[in-house]
Amino acid sequence: MDLARELAPFSPSPELLLWTEQRVGGLLEQLQLSATEIHWRDAKIEKLTLELAYLRRMKFGVKSESLAAGVRDLFDETLATDLAACEARLGEQRQAAEMGPPLPLPEKPKRERAGRPPLPGQLPRVEHRHEPESCTCGQCGQALVRIGEDVTEKLSIVPAEFFVERHIYPKYACRPCATVTAAPAVASVIDGGLAAPALLAWVMVSKYVDHLPLYRLERQAARAGVTPVAFDAGRLGGAHRCCSGTPVAALG
Repeated sequence: MDLARELAPFSPSPELLLWTEQRVGGLLEQLQLSATEIHWRDAKIEKLTLELAYLRRMKFGVKSESLAAGVRDLFDETLATDLAACEARLGEQRQAAEMGPPLPLPEKPKRERAGRPPLPGQLPRVEHRHEPESCTCGQCGQALVRIGEDVTEKLSIVPAEFFVERHIYPKYACRPCATVTAAPAVASVIDGGLAAPALLAWVMVSKYVDHLPLYRLERQAARAGVTPVAFDAGRLGGAHRCCSGTPVAALG
């Protein structure tokens, strides 16, 4: 209820408008308090009416429905406890009504939606777009307008792929000086070895982290047509000692 807007056509003074709002607010609070008291009085009357009917049925009913004296005493004790609890609850409601409207209940935390968890966001995404065969309507022949899209994600993998690194060192000669110039060769982890640093790192991680024996790695390389020279145990041990100073045998 917006009193200021409803009383605007009558051009009331600010004092009258403030007094009216305070008066209406007080009346609304009294009305809410009275409604609360009436509700609990009705509940108390209904409870006492049911208990009175039950007591009358025990006292004046037929013998099959009457209770023994010990059971009636137990009922009297329960009745006093119930009345005390009802009075305490009514007092709490009166106190709450005098303090003002109750605070809103805290919102329940939203439960996570059950189902399949999303794929990790740090993984690269390779998009495959599936367009319809025709961009014209099959009924009227008009051009179709894009209104949205549906996206589904599936987890895939690229298996290990072997390739050859070719390092080319062009030679340049100076005819007047009779000299030849070329870039220095890239250092190798194993002198004279065929394995690049990336291949040696893959072999070491597979063997010492994933605990795959060398003969299984040789089988994987054989499926790609690679000879097992790069997986020689002695050369791998030499590379490991060169990198960390620890013999392979010491790793167990």
